[in-house]
Amino acid sequence: MSSAPPGVAAPSVVPILATPFGVVPVPEAGALNARLLEIFNARAARAPGASTAADSLCYQSRDDLFEWPEPEIATALRALLGGVYSVVASVNDFPAGQLESFTAQARAWFTIVRPDGAVPSRILPLCSWCAVYCVAAPEHSSARRDSGALRLYESRLGTMFCDATNSVMRLPYTPGHSSWRPVPGQLAVFPAYVMHEIALLREQSPLVLVTMRVRFVAPGQAGWATW
Repeated sequence: MSSAPPGVAAPSVVPILATPFGVVPVPEAGALNARLLEIFNARAARAPGASTAADSLCYQSRDDLFEWPEPEIATALRALLGGVYSVVASVNDFPAGQLESFTAQARAWFTIVRPDGAVPSRILPLCSWCAVYCVAAPEHSSARRDSGALRLYESRLGTMFCDATNSVMRLPYTPGHSSWRPVPGQLAVFPAYVMHEIALLREQSPLVLVTMRVRFVAPGQAGWATW
């Protein structure tokens, strides 16, 4: 059949398989970011060979920020976890008090992306949510709009046959990737299965991020080894 027959009733069309992406402003950012930047730069300078990143222009710490003694680190991580909770609450219909009964398990690390550096694409295993917080970022470049951007890659439609009817669908059905420009004081939260990367930084100052992987344990739930 080459075309729809005349007289067909208007269809009911709804989006399915949607992927949530939340952006949360962190109120404590103004007081915390300068101190976080100072701590992270000092750590990176003191142990330059301790980076876990393959890119020499990108310093990535071990995922043990929750074990650091600095009070500013603990304050920041509590704020970031609060942001994750708020996104989770906004996309679920939990009865009152249920989400608060869950125990969050999280690991976090900091990343300093230097000029011409990048973070390769990845997913985060053994967790449900990924959170990326921006501590510091260079001024936006109009010449390279994707410089230092958080790119999120579409994977659901990778095996879909494309023709003239599904390659130019309007939002929210448009197939394609998404991106978010890190802004100091803002936290991005999305499902950990989404493949993501930090694009090549084409600026003269570094991009500093905190990344957190999070999962939740309900009361009485067992079976996961402690991180």
